[in-house]
Amino acid sequence: QVQLVESGGGLVQPGRSLNLSCTTSGIIFSRYNMGWYRQAPGKQRDLVALINSAGTPNYADSVKGRFTISRDNAKNTVYLQMNSLQFEDTAVYYCNAKLTFLQYWGQGTQVTVSS
Repeated sequence: QVQLVESGGGLVQPGRSLNLSCTTSGIIFSRYNMGWYRQAPGKQRDLVALINSAGTPNYADSVKGRFTISRDNAKNTVYLQMNSLQFEDTAVYYCNAKLTFLQYWGQGTQVTVSS
């Protein structure tokens, strides 16, 4: 059974940081391209960051320079370090694992940026 479990969300003030984690099981993690997506209320789910199986990251323009995606294949875990958080970063953040036609999602973790 494939599981992706996110953690690390919460309530944070603007300008502060959070580090999200997504721990997987049931997949050969090192082969998968991993991503973080987010969905704000009333909006579509958007890509935040990707890291491929080789460890190459890519970011949405809105988070470049503020967010860092990384992976630890030994721990089957992908991370999203979020710095300089802004009100607009408020959303449910979802972890995604993708390999060709195979795709899995986590249950999401809420990030709320509020003063």
